[in-house]
Amino acid sequence: MSLLKQFHKRMLINYISGSMIAVFGVGSVFIFHTLTLSGSEVLVLLGIMVISGSVMISLELWMYLRDIRPLKQFFFAGERPQEAFIRAHSFPLLTVRRILGPHLFGLSIPATGLALTAIYTEHLSLPYVYVGYAWMGALLIAALHAMIEYFLTSRAIQPLIGPIMQASATKLKLDGAALMSMKWKLLLSMLLIALFPIALFLLAGQIRETATGTAAYWNWASLIIFVILFLSIAGAIVLYRNMEQPIVELRHNLEQVQQGQFEEMENYYSDEFATLTDGFNAMVQGIKARDAENERLLESFFTVFAATLDARDSYTAGHTSRVADYSTQIAIRAGLTGDHLDLLRKSALLHDIGKIGIPDAVLLKDGRLTDEEFATIKKHPVIGAMILEKVNLPEHLVPLLDGVRHHHERFDGNGYPDGLSGSAIPEFGRIIAVADAFDAMTSNRPYRDAMPYAKARDILINGRGTQWDAAYVDQFLDFYEERFGKTRDQKSSLNG
Repeated sequence: MSLLKQFHKRMLINYISGSMIAVFGVGSVFIFHTLTLSGSEVLVLLGIMVISGSVMISLELWMYLRDIRPLKQFFFAGERPQEAFIRAHSFPLLTVRRILGPHLFGLSIPATGLALTAIYTEHLSLPYVYVGYAWMGALLIAALHAMIEYFLTSRAIQPLIGPIMQASATKLKLDGAALMSMKWKLLLSMLLIALFPIALFLLAGQIRETATGTAAYWNWASLIIFVILFLSIAGAIVLYRNMEQPIVELRHNLEQVQQGQFEEMENYYSDEFATLTDGFNAMVQGIKARDAENERLLESFFTVFAATLDARDSYTAGHTSRVADYSTQIAIRAGLTGDHLDLLRKSALLHDIGKIGIPDAVLLKDGRLTDEEFATIKKHPVIGAMILEKVNLPEHLVPLLDGVRHHHERFDGNGYPDGLSGSAIPEFGRIIAVADAFDAMTSNRPYRDAMPYAKARDILINGRGTQWDAAYVDQFLDFYEERFGKTRDQKSSLNG
């Protein structure tokens, strides 16, 4: 049986159950046990109920078929999932509208006309005022029926919502018309539950009252209803506020989780919210543990690659970690913080990963490179970016590619691989370029010894604004001279 057929069946069962309870249960008991009727009058009233009930069912079926149309279009043809999604969520409120519309008036208007005719033709020996009382009773019974159907429909519609969401390529959204807040559900439900039995009892009592006691009776009845109304509203508000606090707190903490802030909730509840809070805290703990493990794996990933590069070339051992250190110090002075700073450090650790793809004959050559060999070396930023792209980095790590691909761009546009210039060079690329160049100049190479700090410093200063971003050169020199002293002019290497 399809989901939609199951829904139709469930709605039919709900409708019959609600009608039996509200209309034929409460309504018929109210009529036949409150009024003193002869056998023929009972038959007349039963006939009126059958005729008006048939009109009611016809009108409500017509409206139901109209309301269900967007769901039929989706489940039969796969069309308009957004409209079907909204209609599914709206169906409980549409059910209330059907109960208070064609259900109420389709029953009451024909019944009123037939009852007035029966009284006029003396087939019913009732005062005309009783028709007004019947309308009051019908409104009460319709409200009860609407509440029952609302909550039954809310359960029945749930199996349809999941398939609609799964079939849509985009995220489906609700509009305000499809929603009903918990506050209104509680308020209206408590009012109806509190008022219905009292109001029905007062109405039934009035029907049995004599005409002489009518005014005094209604003064007393109005006071009773007012007091019950006040207590019901106050009780609903107190109950809702008691339930609202943990809901608001949970929603706030879920929003914090979406923003990457994983704070556990204080659990000071002693009802079902205690279990819900424990579940939320367990979720947060699980996310923290998973993130910590992922972070350890990432750190291991970066460490392994850095060690791999160092193992291939003993002359540049330690280069990667020094570049990461220098880049981090520049970034701190440039104002980078938090995750942004951590991403830069990771990018610097991986900046030469592309050298894995450079042949040993070129990478480890003991002497100066030919133009052809240098062209091969110049491919390593692109190779590094391709390696990381194939790893399928999560979205928050994608900025790592900027430092790997662009740390050999020049500020004047004469660098490689893309010939970018100025601020078009990604920030990570411009920062790592300064750190990488300095460490290359102050480290031993097979074809030359390391430069003294003073010479490397002069080269950086002369390249401000042409080869490197001037601001990052100044920030690097400030850091380096603070750490090692301004007079450091010996051969500079962290190994020496």
